[in-house]
Amino acid sequence: MANSKQAIKRARQNSDRYKLRHAQRSVVRTAVKAVRADIESQDKTKASESLKKAQKIIDTAASKNVLHKNAAARTKSRLAKAVKELS
Repeated sequence: MANSKQAIKRARQNSDRYKLRHAQRSVVRTAVKAVRADIESQDKTKASESLKKAQKIIDTAASKNVLHKNAAARTKSRLAKAVKELS
């Protein structure tokens, strides 16, 4: 357990940041799953719309350091490739 004021504050900050990052990561995963579900259903228009939303969410997460920038780029690239192959 934290003993000094500084350590207590740090523990509180870490806990709060974990909750925020965890929620943001969950939003990213949900968006990616939505795109994959639309790809599975073979609906190109719906998939491209959900891809556009997911790309914005992924970019936001990468800019806030929730995701690494290369992981975000890789995810977006793979989703875009899968949507493009639907035609």
